[in-house]
Parts: sequence; C-alpha cells; structure tokens
Amino acid sequence: MCPESPFSRVIIIVGPTGVGKTSLAIQLAREINGEVVSADSRYLYRGMDIGTAKPTRDEMACVPHHMVDIAEPHETWSLAQYFETSTAVIQDILVRGRIPIAVGGTGQYYRALTQGWSIPPAAPDVGLRECLEQWGNEIGKWELHRKLAIIDPEAAVFIQAENMRRTVRALEVIFTTGRRFSEQRQAVKPDLKFWTIGLILPREILYARVDERIDRMFSQGLVEEVRALQAQGYGSHNPPMSAIGYREVLQYLEGKISLHEAVVLMKSKTHQFIRRQANWFKLTDTNIHWYRADENPFPKILQDLKLN
Repeated sequence: MCPESPFSRVIIIVGPTGVGKTSLAIQLAREINGEVVSADSRYLYRGMDIGTAKPTRDEMACVPHHMVDIAEPHETWSLAQYFETSTAVIQDILVRGRIPIAVGGTGQYYRALTQGWSIPPAAPDVGLRECLEQWGNEIGKWELHRKLAIIDPEAAVFIQAENMRRTVRALEVIFTTGRRFSEQRQAVKPDLKFWTIGLILPREILYARVDERIDRMFSQGLVEEVRALQAQGYGSHNPPMSAIGYREVLQYLEGKISLHEAVVLMKSKTHQFIRRQANWFKLTDTNIHWYRADENPFPKILQDLKLN
C-alpha cells in the first residue's frame, strides 16, 4: 500500500517540448521531498545529452532522477519495458515515503503510466517484419505511417510517424491477427493515484523558445556529440539515433546537407513534433490541470496540490 500523505499521489508533468517541464519538476521535487521519474523516451540513452536537452549533472544532483541514462543507443526499449520498469521505480519511491514526479513529453509513456497500456500479445513474425521494414525503407516512414492510418486510424494517432519500428510492429500485429492494433491494446489500471500538471505557452512563444534552445545545442557541441556517437558505431540504423536533431546532424556529417540546413530542419521538425504533442496533451482533457508556463505557475501549483 502507498503511504497516505497530502502528496501521496503520483505527480505527472506534461506539455510540449521546450515549455519548461524539467525545471518545474526539479523545483517541485525540492519543495515536496520528491524524486523525478523521466517520461521522455530520449532520456533513456547514454551519450545522448545535448540533443535531447537532458537535465544537466548539476540539475540531477539536486534531486534523485530515475529512468535516465539506463540504456545504450543500440538498445531498443519497448513501451511494455518502460511501463514495467517505471511503475516499479514509482512504487519504490512511494514505499520510501517520497513523492514520485513523472515528467516528460512522450505521450505514449504518459498514457502507459496513467492507463496501464500494454502491447498486444501477438507472437513476432520475423519474416513479415522484415518485409514490412523493407517496404518502409522503399516508400519512406511517413508513407508507411499513412498506410497504417488507413487501416487503423486510432493506432496512427498514438504511434509517431518518425518511429518506423512502432509502425512496423503495429502493421505486423494487424496482419498476423487480422484485427486492428488499437483494438488489441490491453489496459491494466495501475493501483496509483495521479495528479497531472500541464504546462502550456502560446505557440509563437514556444516556437521562439525552442529555436533559441536548438541554437544553444549547436553552440554547446551537438555536432561533436553526434560525431562521438558515430565513432562508437551508432548511426541511423539505431532507432534512438532517429530522434530529432540526431538524424539531421548525421545527415550533415554524412555530407548530405549543410550545417545550416541541419539547423533549419531540426527547428522545423521540432515545430511539427510540438503540433503532434497537442494530440496527446489536449487542453480539453479534464485529467490535466493546465498552467501558463510564463505566469510563474509554481505557487498556484503548490496550492492546488495541497488542496487536492
């Protein structure tokens, strides 16, 4: 059983990329004896720091962080792995009398935590998967995702088009079982209470903020970070390296585009990603308590937590 306290529930902080979730999580954790649990799929991987805007060592030294730097870029973490591991971490934090604060912009992780999502139990079909991967390479991941949207529109909403591996897996399950992937998702409601904080900014302010952050990433050594990963044998064949920023810099290092084009593409793709995040974190979602990130929301958030 989870210990009862004014903050006995699990706090979740969601919102678009660049809105300020990490700084709020650290500030909140220091105030209420909390520990941060990453809900960002990019934070799992070691060596991918600058391009993911991962918390700095100093920031992580302020409060304990979990689900950060636990895998190598050649490893692939499934949604089921994340759910199982993060739930165990959250339970451990609660047992120790501290407050779990899950923070991140990966919509699937948010839904997994709050709704107990699990992957359909279809046995892998290696031959079919290879054919689907080859098809995806031929027509492109965006077109493959469009094919999924035709067959299973609901699945296409919660699977990101950039993640061809998940698109392939969904199609594999559909063709293997003869049923839509979205119909086969299983949900086992976790025995946890949640309080979800959403941070929001006007789109034009958010775009300007992320553009400035991307410029800082390049000045802080993003190209050198990707070059170091490349020297270790990591590249576009590793799914984590397809994250926004890494794939554009890889293209630059391979001589396919200029550095200026890489920066412009990274900004454009990030803007697109922010728009897609709006499908996961909706202002109409009554389970999310929304706050303007530019209006010093911390005192109000703290007050709301104490009242609820």
